[in-house]
Parts: sequence; C-alpha cells; structure tokens
Amino acid sequence: MPNLIVIGGGLAGCEAAWQAAERGLNVDLYEMRPSLTTGAHETEYLAELVCSNSLGSNLPDRASGMLKNELRRLGSLLLECAEACALPAGAALAVDRQLFAGKVTERIQSHPRIRIIRCEVTEIPDALCIIASGPLTSPSLSRKIAELSGEEQLFFFDAIAPIVSSGTINMQRAFRASRYDQGRQESGDYINCPFTSDEYYAFVEALLYADRIELRTFEDAIKNGVKAGQFFEGCLPVEIIAERGGDSLAFGPMRPIGLKDPRTGKRPFAVVQLRQDNLLGDLFNMVGFQTNLKYLEQKRVFSLIPGLEKAEFVRYGQMHRNTFIASPKLLRPTLQFIKRSDLLFAGQITGVEGYVGNIATGLLAGLNAAHIHNGEQPITFPRTTMLGALCHYITHADLKDFQPMKSNLGILPPLEDEDSNRRSKLERAKAYANRAQSDLETMMSIDRI
Repeated sequence: MPNLIVIGGGLAGCEAAWQAAERGLNVDLYEMRPSLTTGAHETEYLAELVCSNSLGSNLPDRASGMLKNELRRLGSLLLECAEACALPAGAALAVDRQLFAGKVTERIQSHPRIRIIRCEVTEIPDALCIIASGPLTSPSLSRKIAELSGEEQLFFFDAIAPIVSSGTINMQRAFRASRYDQGRQESGDYINCPFTSDEYYAFVEALLYADRIELRTFEDAIKNGVKAGQFFEGCLPVEIIAERGGDSLAFGPMRPIGLKDPRTGKRPFAVVQLRQDNLLGDLFNMVGFQTNLKYLEQKRVFSLIPGLEKAEFVRYGQMHRNTFIASPKLLRPTLQFIKRSDLLFAGQITGVEGYVGNIATGLLAGLNAAHIHNGEQPITFPRTTMLGALCHYITHADLKDFQPMKSNLGILPPLEDEDSNRRSKLERAKAYANRAQSDLETMMSIDRI
C-alpha cells in the first residue's frame, strides 16, 4: 500500500512525488495520459512543457532567479533536470523540451519508492493525497473537486506560441543577438526579426483584422461561469494585446530594448524574438507570441514578420482552457486543504503561474506530505522567501480579484531597514534576494529540512 497518492504527472506532481519518496514514503503517482489526452500535450512523457521552453530568468536578483536559488538549496529534482537540458537563452533558463521531459520521466521511473500508474483518477482518495492535476484537470476529477470544496472552479483561457523551423528563417532580414549582449553564444542566443515603424503598424493592422478561433470550443467552461474572452493577464494572446493600442506590442512582447540591428547600427522600432526550442537547434519558438488566430491566418499574418516571409510552422499557436481552484478560501499556506489536513494541492491548479512556481509548490507539498505522514508539523515558508510569498498570496488574496500569480518582487513584504526607500531598484532587488536567502537558511536549520 502506498503512503502517499499523487494525482498528476506534471511539474508539480513529479517534484512532489520525488520529495516525498526521498523522505521514505512509498508513492503512487497517477497520470491519465496517454489513455486520456488533454488536447495540449503531445507526448506520453511526465513533466511535458506545453506553452514555452523557458523557465525564466536565472539572475539572482530577479524574482524567477530568487525562486530557482531557493529550489537549488532545497534539492529540487526538476530544476536539476532542467539545468542538465539547458539551451542558450541569454540570462534565462530554457530547455530542450523532449530531453527535459524524458530525463524527468527516467528519474521518476527509476525511483524504487515511486510507482507510476497510467489511468484517470475520478474520485478523490480518502488517504494522504496531493492533487497536482494541473490546469487541464479532467472533467470527472474537476467535478469531484468542486463537490468537495463547495466551490465552482475558476477558469481562464491560455494560449501557446508557434514554433518555426530554423532553416526556413530568412537570415538576410533577421539577426542573432541577446539583449544587452547577455547571451552564452558569441553571435547571440536569440534570432531577432526587426521591424521599421511602417512594417510594425502594417503588421498590427493585419493582426487586428485576422480571423480568430471561436471560444465556442469552451462552451462547457462558459456554462460553469467563465466569461468569454477571459484571459490570463500574464500570457495574453498577441491579438488581445494589440487591441489595447497601436503601440502596445512595441512596449510589450515586441519591445526592442537592448538590441541593435547590425545592418543599420540602430535599435529596431520593434522586434519579434525567436528562442531555441531544442538541443539540435532546428526549432525556434516565437517568444511571447501566444495566439488564438486560425491556423491559416497565423501563416498569413506572421509571414509579414521580417525574416519569416517563408517560414515553416512546425506547430501553430493554439488556445486551451486552464482550471484553478479558489485557493484563498480553500488552502492553507502549507498547501493543505482547509477541511482535510491530509489532502494537499500543488501546481497550477492552486493559482500559481509559471513553470518554476509549479515546481516549487510541488516541492512544498511533497515535503509537507512527508511531515504529515511522520506525525510532524507541516512547514510554512517565511513570507520573505519567494516560495513563501507565492503560497501566502494564493491563500490570502482577495477572491473576487484572484488570478494566477507568477513569482514577482511585488508580493514580498517591504524591506524594513530605514535606507530601503533611498535605494535604487537594483539595490532593493538584491536586498530582497539576500533577505530571502538568509531567512531560508534560518528556517532550514530550525526545521531540519
């Protein structure tokens, strides 16, 4: 008999299973794929990355970098796997998706205390359990979670960016570079497609009038209370951003800061960046270019991007429904369900957004499951750490305005020293990072993690 059941073989579920197993628990890890597909996943691997191949900044004074440093210190399996599959991406951590998912699957499969069970879970077990079923939780399990919580799930629509074949990119127009020359490769880690002002505004006009996929495909979600057109602000389709003003893309995903076109010696008016998507380097994804345009429209409109006139799209952008629970009413900062101490939630279903946040909450859930099994007090991370701040946010936010949250410095408590207001933005960020590191070390020594 297992000591712990983990539902969901994504980032959070795999990290949770590993952390609990490493602390002596026998774990049954349930993953419904491939017997039941999601419409967004493409493989049978555990921990498959769907939307992007980037895990965000590695800089220690950025929110994502702070959270990664916490995960390194805590012994995260998935961060270890990600760093072993890293691709050139400037100051960010990006991975080869297939290699990463394959490596995680191999490590989980080979753990002597983890058993992978490939089937859908349709009932919530009456045993120590972590639900990490993610934003694409099956309808059957979603209904059971709603019944248990007495709350309807919240929904939002998320989008995936296209991927192009690198051999079809016109390098007579595009150029390689990293912002502020921060890349690992001498020629630059990104392929950049530069726009003049005329090219940019022509592109925006075409984007605004292009045909989109109707949200009727999500009628089941809409019947459950979601408003048509409800998107997650942190991952908006480019056509939705364009509706907010003609220059909105130039100040958003197409901002040209830190780049100089070597052919003109000047900064472009706007730019579309392409990031390497696999180790072989023959696939590149369009950074920040989530979209819900129809496939033929993507081909037509994106061919207006300088350098992509004849690009071959290996994968078009697409839309999918994401599910998350009302965590401020349902969860404690330990990620335990308020009405059942032996039931925990982790990952995107809690309202934590971003790959690294999913991994981090999985780590905490696995750690606390082990504490519960051993009759010990579950751990609440200090709010001054990025993991603690994320868990505090999702369990204390105003429910009427609750949307998924990525790691960011704005959710951390203010610095308490008298000189904090006189510091520069960079100095404050470094102070946040130093405080988080110090408080994490103190907690780990007290709780003997």
